[in-house]
This record gives sequence, structure tokens and C-alpha cells, in this order.
Amino acid sequence: MNNDIIINDININDIKQYEEIADLLKAIAHPARICIIRGLMNKGSCNVSYMQNCLNLPQSTVSQHLQKLKSLGIIKGERNGLQINYSICNKTIVSIINAIFPTDS
Repeated sequence: MNNDIIINDININDIKQYEEIADLLKAIAHPARICIIRGLMNKGSCNVSYMQNCLNLPQSTVSQHLQKLKSLGIIKGERNGLQINYSICNKTIVSIINAIFPTDS
């Protein structure tokens, strides 16, 4: 027996998936975070100092944006001595960014 509840062609059990996607979209709803994600997509990984120089923002501001992205599982940090190198770990966000910024053919 199927326990799915359908309202206006929306499966209520899918609401969780919609909430997760909405959270991802909210996370990238800031120019600095979009820039961080695109930079990591292009570079592969880098540390906060490199991002700070590219973004021309204070390190504390960049760190706050990184924490937001990390808390949602969009990026991960890997310690290398005293530095933490960040990289993207969410394939969905890569697809979203690629859809927003298609590559020129």
C-alpha cells in the first residue's frame, strides 16, 4: 500500500527534498559565496588567505561565508599543516552553478 499523500500534484514526502534544494539556493544567494564556489570549481582547492585576496574582503568575512557553505555540506576543509584547504564536495551545487554560468562554446 502506497502511503504517499499527493496535494496539487506534489508528493508531500518529497517536501524534504525541496527543502534541501531551497537551503542550497539560499546558501548561494550571496555574491561572495557564489564567487567562492566558482573559484573553487576553477582552482580545485585553496585556503582562506587566497580567497581573501581574490575577493578583497576581510578574512573574518570570508571565514563566515566558508562556515555557512561548510555547514550545508557544500564545501569541505582539509587541514594541511597550519592551513585549511577548501574544496567543493557537493555535486548538486556544481550543477546549479554550471546552469547559472554556462561555459562558452
